[in-house]
Amino acid sequence: MAPRSADPILPRRQRRLALACLACVGATGLPWLRPAGAASWDLEALMRLLATRKSGEARFKETKTLSMLNAPIESSGILRFAAPDFLEMHTLAPKPQKVVVQGRQVTVELDGKTHRFDLDQTAEAGALVDGIRATLDGDLAGLRRNYAARLRGSARLWTLELVPRLDAARARISEIDVSGSGSAVLSIAVFQADGDRSLMTLHELRTP
Repeated sequence: MAPRSADPILPRRQRRLALACLACVGATGLPWLRPAGAASWDLEALMRLLATRKSGEARFKETKTLSMLNAPIESSGILRFAAPDFLEMHTLAPKPQKVVVQGRQVTVELDGKTHRFDLDQTAEAGALVDGIRATLDGDLAGLRRNYAARLRGSARLWTLELVPRLDAARARISEIDVSGSGSAVLSIAVFQADGDRSLMTLHELRTP
């Protein structure tokens, strides 16, 4: 599906960075609502914990290392999630930017302009976000449909390794590593096929 003609066209590099950010969001599940740990620890147990989260908000700090730049890029802001299909990454520093996914629509607000595109424009983008939503929903079947998932460690300290199954998606994102303790996600590393990578840390925002 082609982008709406009334919207500015999002540059390819900016679109790739936006989707990489969303990959980070989806991989985390976000570190709020901490239920009691499962009796046994495996991928199924982790997904059951993630399924208990219906919405939340967290402060993030991210460092991106890009081959085209001599120094890493650091940013910070707020992540928001609401099941089953809403994701928002609101960067506050060093420059305001907002990336929102609602249904199949992606909206990017940058420099006072709004850019929109549909996930169905590219198979790899659709598969990537579908995998994100499967993670947020605790949908093990959906996760395995989009990713080869491997869980290492114990409930006290674990790492979930996600490798896209779709060739087109794997051509851009080689692996996402999510590390945490119990139901709390502590860090997310995204490795892109071109050698670029990012590391995000999350801090839960408590609400009354």
